[in-house]
Amino acid sequence: MNERDAVDRLKRGDISGLEALVRMHQTRSLRVAYLITRDAHLAEDVVQSTFLRLYEKRALFDPERPFGPWLMRSVTNAAVKASTRARRNVSFDDRAWESLLDAGQPESMLHRADTVREVREALAELSPAQRAAIVMRYYLDLSEAEMALRLDVPRGTVKRRLHDARERLRGLLRRDALDHRRTWQ
Repeated sequence: MNERDAVDRLKRGDISGLEALVRMHQTRSLRVAYLITRDAHLAEDVVQSTFLRLYEKRALFDPERPFGPWLMRSVTNAAVKASTRARRNVSFDDRAWESLLDAGQPESMLHRADTVREVREALAELSPAQRAAIVMRYYLDLSEAEMALRLDVPRGTVKRRLHDARERLRGLLRRDALDHRRTWQ
């Protein structure tokens, strides 16, 4: 079943449409939520509740518009809200971060950091909104205009969030690199 057929079934209240959409988009949705929340369980809750809300509000979705971008916007917004509410720091093993970073993160972030641990720690220090901006831009490959549409904010707000997030990441990664050099001298 293709996405359009799944959306049509969903609009009619057929649960098989939702099942198909979950199969098509669950992995990417979980990665986005995980990168923003930094908590596997919270990410799962975010994605599950997003799909449930999708079913409950299926009448509001315009089947003429692409489903994937709408879903990613919903997941991103829900992850930012959940992360802001939770305000918790969770440690991750390096294998989980390596798989997430390999799944679409820009090579430049890996080259700037000596290890996955440094990238993980730097991302963890960003606010949820800044992490969301980084995920949307570099993991979902959205343009600033697309981000503004999906977040329903002015393009200037998106530019500012990206600028602040990149500056913060640069500073954190530079600090880690200096600390690393001092340790080995």
